[in-house]
Amino acid sequence: MPAPPQPFVLSAFVVQLLLHPGAALSGTVGPALKGLLAGVGVGDTGYNALVALLCFVVMSGFVTVTALVLTLAERKVAAYFQNRKGPNRVGPWGLLQPIADVVKLLQKEDIVPRAADRPIFLLAPFIGMIATYMVLAVIPFDQGLSVTDLDLGVLYITAVSGLGVLSILMAGWSSANKYSLLGGLRSAAQIVSYELSPALVVLSVVLFSGTLSVQAIVEKQSAQWNLWHMGPMGVLGMLIYLTAGTAEINRAPFDLPEAESELTAGYHTEYSGMRFSMFQLAEFMNMFIIAALTVTLFLGGWQPLGPLRALGVPGYLWFFGKTTLVMFVIMWFRWTFPRVRVDQLMKLEWKILLPLSFINLVLVALWAAAGVGK
Repeated sequence: MPAPPQPFVLSAFVVQLLLHPGAALSGTVGPALKGLLAGVGVGDTGYNALVALLCFVVMSGFVTVTALVLTLAERKVAAYFQNRKGPNRVGPWGLLQPIADVVKLLQKEDIVPRAADRPIFLLAPFIGMIATYMVLAVIPFDQGLSVTDLDLGVLYITAVSGLGVLSILMAGWSSANKYSLLGGLRSAAQIVSYELSPALVVLSVVLFSGTLSVQAIVEKQSAQWNLWHMGPMGVLGMLIYLTAGTAEINRAPFDLPEAESELTAGYHTEYSGMRFSMFQLAEFMNMFIIAALTVTLFLGGWQPLGPLRALGVPGYLWFFGKTTLVMFVIMWFRWTFPRVRVDQLMKLEWKILLPLSFINLVLVALWAAAGVGK
């Protein structure tokens, strides 16, 4: 006889949700929701649609909160490096400054230039946000805690991340502004170039791990992180990926498409109000995505360090802790190095990072073929 169903205990569920949210959602919330919908005559199609809607709502909240926190963190880090106070008036220690910024942007008029290509101009910010949501959907925050686990997750991320440059090109071209157009063209040259080195580094990780699933790559790092499990190629690969990723998301010192001292604000010069804020939101979330992917590919994702596994710290706390550290390094880049010239930017990719990425790929192939580190 089948075992009788276990009674639902709220306190036990809350503990499981805090320690293992992926298992709690898939093992308790999912079946309960499916049973509830089946009781009112809603089949699997309705259940999948409702789950997709709930995932979108949760992701929207996560994106909004993360962007607000990163906005404040960026200002605080900048103030620290520049030996000043930073935001300190709105709320205690300036913690409510991002809320004040959102209220201000909501009150701004949404202006569309008379000569602009209106449909493309209005659509451009949404394309960038769509790309951000699509990448976030496959990042594992904990064991079993992701919107979806695709067998070809790495290939999917490489494909959809290119939508960001489309958003910037649309904004620059449709604005009917020479500064915006020049910023868009710079972005096209920069992002397309700097997609090559990260792709080769990711390919080396896939070659070493033997899988295209992002979740599986993290699980294979349970004993040792790829940072040292791949030998010297792990350190080199992470440095290449982090440097090229910083350039790909237009962060200083590689922010040539925005270059305020030359192009006013580059591709988003003509944007105002909430459409302008959507570009800023996408930029901060792209920084989070690069940091999260760096952690996922090289720093074990949600896996703790071996000696610290006995502490029982939830995996998502490990993930966000490591991601926060990588984001701090990216901010450190911004407030330390001056902006490079366009020729220096291209030289760094085509003459330094790209050859190093090829060499790294070959060495990883030999490392994996020899069975070293397995």
